[in-house]
Amino acid sequence: MLEGMPPNNATHVMRYRSDEATTRAIADFIVEMFDPAETAAAAFEEPGAAPSWATNLPWIVEVFFADEPDQDFVRELVTNAIGPEAAAELVFSRVAQQDWVASSLEGLKPVRAGRFLVHGSHSRGCAKANEIGLEIEAALAFGTGHHGTTRGCLLMLDKILGQRRPRQVLDVGTGTGVLAIAAARALRRPVAAGDIDPISVAATASNARLNGAAPWVRPVVARGVLHPALQAGAPYDLVFANILARPLRQMAPAICKLIDVGGELVLSGLLSPDVPGVLTAYAAQGFQLAERINLEGWATLLMRRGGAAARPF
Repeated sequence: MLEGMPPNNATHVMRYRSDEATTRAIADFIVEMFDPAETAAAAFEEPGAAPSWATNLPWIVEVFFADEPDQDFVRELVTNAIGPEAAAELVFSRVAQQDWVASSLEGLKPVRAGRFLVHGSHSRGCAKANEIGLEIEAALAFGTGHHGTTRGCLLMLDKILGQRRPRQVLDVGTGTGVLAIAAARALRRPVAAGDIDPISVAATASNARLNGAAPWVRPVVARGVLHPALQAGAPYDLVFANILARPLRQMAPAICKLIDVGGELVLSGLLSPDVPGVLTAYAAQGFQLAERINLEGWATLLMRRGGAAARPF
C-alpha cells in the first residue's frame, strides 16, 4: 500500500510536534483525506522543541504536498480530528530541492512485527539472530512498516507462518514490497507481486535486491491481478491485498478466483468503518472473517473460504 506520494517532487511541507499518538493520528488522517498521489505523511520521534502548550513531546509529523496546500483547510481538518490547539501550532513551509522522502523518514526507528524487523539503512545490522531484517529504501516509495496496515499484515504473516508454510503467495498492491519480501525471505520461495504504480514496482525490485530476495520477488506493473505473471501463479494459498476499502471491494471477485481451496486472504488498508462493507463483498465470494488485528485505527483481516464467520467488531 502506498502510504503517501511516491515521486520526489514535493513543494510544500507541514510540520507539527506533539506526542506519538497525536502525530500518528494526524499523519493517518491527512493521508486518508488527501489524494495519495499528491500527499505523503510520516510521524517519527525527534527530540527537540515542543509546542507552546505542551512539554516533553519528542515526536514530529511531517506532511508533504505536491502543490501549495490550502492552509485554512488543513487547519480545519486538524481541528476536527485533534483540536484547535494543535491546528494553531501547524507550521507550513516550502521544501528545498532534496530527496524529501528519505529526509522525512531517516529518523524512523526500526519496527518489530513478530519475527520481522523493518528498518532503514541508518539502522542496518540491528536485527537479532532470530529475526528477519527487512531494509526498506525510503527514497523510492512509501510502505516502511511503520504504518498500522503494513505492520498488521506482517503480524498476520507471522501468525500464519507459526501454523503452516504457504506454497504459492501473491502480494496485490505491493508498494515497496515489504510483504512480498518478508514472505520470500521466510519461505525461501517465489512470491508474486504487482502494483499499478511503476514507481512502486521499481521500489519493490530495488528493495528485493537490497534484501537478497531478487531471485524470489520479481514484481510487475499490474492493475489489480490482471497481469499474465500474476494469473500464471494461481491458485495461491496465501494472498495479501493491502490497498484501500473501495478497490478491495471492487476486486473481490478477481482476487478470490485466484485463491486455492483452503487458501487464506489477508486484507488491509481499512479504517474500522470500512470493515463491514469489505466483509460483505468477500462473503459474496464465499470468504469469511477468521481473525482481525487492530492497530492505530486500522484493521487487518484474515479471511478464509467457507466456515462460520467470526464476529467482525
